[in-house]
Amino acid sequence: MPVPFFDLKRQIKRIRPEIDAAVKQVIDSGVFILGPQVAALEEECAKFCGTKFAVAVSSGTEAIHLALRACGIQPGDEVITSPFTFIATAEAIVYVGAKPVFVDIEEENFNIDPKKIEEKITPKTKAILPVHLYGKAADMESIKKIAKKYNLKIIEDCAQAIGAEQNKKKAGSFGDAGAFSFFPTKNLGCFGDGGMITTNDETIANETKILRTHGSRKKYHHNIIGYNSRLDALQAAILRVRLRHLKEWTKNRQKTASIYKKQIKTVTLPATNANEKHVWNQFTIKASNRDELLAKLQENKIGAMVYYPISLHLQEAFINLGYQKGDLPKSEKLQDQVLSLPIFPELTNEEIERVCETVNQYGKS
Repeated sequence: MPVPFFDLKRQIKRIRPEIDAAVKQVIDSGVFILGPQVAALEEECAKFCGTKFAVAVSSGTEAIHLALRACGIQPGDEVITSPFTFIATAEAIVYVGAKPVFVDIEEENFNIDPKKIEEKITPKTKAILPVHLYGKAADMESIKKIAKKYNLKIIEDCAQAIGAEQNKKKAGSFGDAGAFSFFPTKNLGCFGDGGMITTNDETIANETKILRTHGSRKKYHHNIIGYNSRLDALQAAILRVRLRHLKEWTKNRQKTASIYKKQIKTVTLPATNANEKHVWNQFTIKASNRDELLAKLQENKIGAMVYYPISLHLQEAFINLGYQKGDLPKSEKLQDQVLSLPIFPELTNEEIERVCETVNQYGKS
């Protein structure tokens, strides 16, 4: 039997009555944009992430974009970030007229290397945008020390890391703002696009609320040029249902990761630390024969994905930044080695065993 990389249908089937009831409630209310469902989701997400405020927006990309704007990032500024991530991280920096400055990653955990950040700081640097990749928080204690030393803002890209912890503190609560994605394949996803900004700063929270609604504090009174970045009530209602199950689903992901780490022997496995909680949005291995292994997995009808095959500094869209191959060697090395295995909560033990056996048979570290 095939082992899918991700199967949302299994999850929906189990909670379908709750979803149907939530959707019916929104339809019966007649309120479809923002409204009480969105407000309730914001309150619940703030509580879950350990922040004072949460502001719902239309996507994870917009969460980063509006967080940058609310933190005062302007045209001509520089924002330090990782090259090993989805393009939305750096796109949002460009949206506000700023320049992405890429810093190489730590090979063991795929996240930005704090030891390399200071050498990239210039008088134009105004913020650091770390990415908590694959569900593992970046080294936020080190990043916070650097930000404090140079008076820089921190905007966390938490798109893959809702519920991730470091020293018992949750992703999205370390910096000035956190940006989450609710894309359907995320640990907490809606039935379309959606995002959330978390913060302990009331000014940032208020500014993002204004920005998401055409720059308006009061209806038809526009104080600044804003955006149409609001979250639909239907998506909020679905997310509220799914948030109630998130802890259980995270435990299932952690259980699968534990089995993989015990049974897979032929490739390099992702690193974890005792002081953290990894939420495993992806379980990403490193294999010297990545493309051959991927082909064998596909041949055996086992889902696998490459996140990410081309580092951002080498993408055509960022050619104007002047990076060359060889500038960020660890990111470039890993783009040819990483492979993510199935790890959604409803995987069966038989499916997990099949993945382990096939990787052990064909993988090389």
